Amino acid sequence: MAAQPAQHPVWRRACDRRDLVANSGVVALVDGEQVALFYLPDAGGQTLYAVSNRDPKSGANVIGRGIVGQLCGDLVVASPLYKQHFRLADGSCVQFPEQRLQTWQARFNSDAVEIA
Repeated sequence: MAAQPAQHPVWRRACDRRDLVANSGVVALVDGEQVALFYLPDAGGQTLYAVSNRDPKSGANVIGRGIVGQLCGDLVVASPLYKQHFRLADGSCVQFPEQRLQTWQARFNSDAVEIA
C-alpha cells in the first residue's frame, strides 16, 4: 500500500491583527463557531492561541473574557464563571481533566489572523 500524502490544514481568516488586544482575549466568529483568540507577545515562543469560547462547565460563551496567566509553568486562561483553568496549548483543564476546550492552530498571515 502506498503512503498517503500528508493533509495540509485548511486555514480560515478569523480577524485582522489590529483586532487583537495584547495579553488578552478577543472573540471571532469562524464558520459559525465562536473562537477565543489570545495574543501573548511577551510569552516567548508561541504567541497566538485559539480555543473555543464556550465554557464546558456552564455552557456560556465567556472564555474570551477570561484572565490569562501561568499555572505550573503552563499558559492558561481562567474561566470568568467558575474560575477553572484551561491550558492554551491544548485546551485541557487543570482542575477537571474531563473538561476540555477545542483548540485550533493559529497564525499570522501578513495582517490576517488565521486558524486551522
